[in-house]
Amino acid sequence: MTMQPLPPLDDLVACPQCDTLHHAGTPGAAERARCVTCGTILVTTRPAAISQIVVLALTATILMVAAISFPFLELDAAGKHSATSVVGAIAAFSHSLSVPMALAVAAFIVVLPVMRLLAILWALGPLAFGGKPLRSARPMFALAEMLRPWSMAEIFIIGVAVALVKVAGLATLTLGPAFWAFVALVLVTILNDTLMCRYSIWEMLDQHRA
Repeated sequence: MTMQPLPPLDDLVACPQCDTLHHAGTPGAAERARCVTCGTILVTTRPAAISQIVVLALTATILMVAAISFPFLELDAAGKHSATSVVGAIAAFSHSLSVPMALAVAAFIVVLPVMRLLAILWALGPLAFGGKPLRSARPMFALAEMLRPWSMAEIFIIGVAVALVKVAGLATLTLGPAFWAFVALVLVTILNDTLMCRYSIWEMLDQHRA
């Protein structure tokens, strides 16, 4: 019996959904490579994708600044008026035993998402302008990928939406500009992750490094 040589591990791509291994290849223009088992898109070719990813990451960064700078929610109940921002909501937990909660909220909805956006801009920004990536582009993109599951701005919005449904019958609520900035931030982030072909980006960074 003749043993077939195993392909190099660098030429294998694992499906992020079902872990099926595939031989890596480069699709043609406007083509997509899908998983043979579950149909998940594995590799796609979009000539302008890097520029789009950088623009969206920059847009998300600006939206995050707006989201933490402007009023998030105003509440009127029993003749009393109060307004809060994202920073104010975090500060509300910063007393005695709630300090760990405040740190966790700040990290998951502000600090880590901003770190991920800045890492993407650092890693891919020069490529968007036709230049060569910085020497730290690979570790920065790896950091962005590592932070992706821990950036939970969308979870925060879902939690706020559930809370608003419960409070709506008890008080008059006014959504501030920071709320809509957060909604736009979540939508832009989802779009950015949809456009991002991680295999193609790693290949591009490897080619420039070589």
